[in-house]
Amino acid sequence: MTRYGLIGAGMMGQEHIRNIALLAECAVTAFFEPDDPMAAKSAALVPDAVRCDSLDALLARDDLDALVIASPNHCHVGQLKQIAATRALPILCEKPLYTAPADAAEIAALEGYAAPIWVAMEYRFMPPIAKFREMVAEATGGIKMLTIREHRFPFLEKVGDWNRFNRNSGGTLVEKCCHFFDLMRLILEDEPVRVMASAGQSVNHLNESYGGETPDIWDNGYVIVDFAGGARAMLELCMFAEGSEYQEEISAVGPRGKIEARVPGPTRFWNHDIGPAPMPKVIVSPRMPTTGRVVHETPVDKDLLTAGDHHGSTYYQHVQFLKVVRGQARPQVTLGDGAAAVRMGMAAQESARTGQAVTL
Repeated sequence: MTRYGLIGAGMMGQEHIRNIALLAECAVTAFFEPDDPMAAKSAALVPDAVRCDSLDALLARDDLDALVIASPNHCHVGQLKQIAATRALPILCEKPLYTAPADAAEIAALEGYAAPIWVAMEYRFMPPIAKFREMVAEATGGIKMLTIREHRFPFLEKVGDWNRFNRNSGGTLVEKCCHFFDLMRLILEDEPVRVMASAGQSVNHLNESYGGETPDIWDNGYVIVDFAGGARAMLELCMFAEGSEYQEEISAVGPRGKIEARVPGPTRFWNHDIGPAPMPKVIVSPRMPTTGRVVHETPVDKDLLTAGDHHGSTYYQHVQFLKVVRGQARPQVTLGDGAAAVRMGMAAQESARTGQAVTL
């Protein structure tokens, strides 16, 4: 039996609980969650797990083989440091890895941690995106342009409304979009050299107030990234477009043709009165019209869709992380990957704020 300790048992923590439950010979044995309502929801999912009243108490237990950090963004660095100073256990840490530029040095210092750390970039493991990655080189003949579009619902309500403010989340282009900057590096197999962005808060949260403060998180933007090898990538984000048929659409184009991945949003948000949720798919379109495009459907098991909001990717990620915990593999998403995605997001935030391109 592989035993997990969970740090942060809110909405995302509960998704981890449900997906760990799908793994053979695995269980969450203890969790730390200071919010009573969230702790109660988590306890209902894992009634045999012990609720600890502090991170110290969790780390003192002898029934843990791995840790999952799913706490608010601004807590990650402090918790990682506390774990590193206490004991060495494999860690799956939710994104973003950090939220402030000064934290970068703290993350770099963790490279000497005696156990593996995996940064939770779930989008890599969505079936349409995984298939897209498998086929992209052949379909394009070498990517020249990569576009990622996410049209989705607004930020959800979180404990203490922490995600309504940049100081806690790192800003929308860090909090939400580090996933996409990670995908850009992964798909292009290259490093960014320049970031240009335009973004802002146009629709969402403008009339909300928390302790007399109005939320400052952005809800839409464009980001253009130049890569060292000459490819260009673009992100288009809109967080007031929950009526979209597909939530994520990725396209890559090269001298041979074009390939697209289309990913629906969370099943629980789909209006089933209008019919079934759309089928996830990958579409290959050669430049020669006579060849014709080919559509590859990539369905996801219903149990995996029910277990979380990330199109089965949390489960597939846990399958691979379990191999790391059991000493059978190395992390597929390293501290360096997590830090690189945050750097790109911070550069995008700075470019949008100043109106100037940022060189990396």
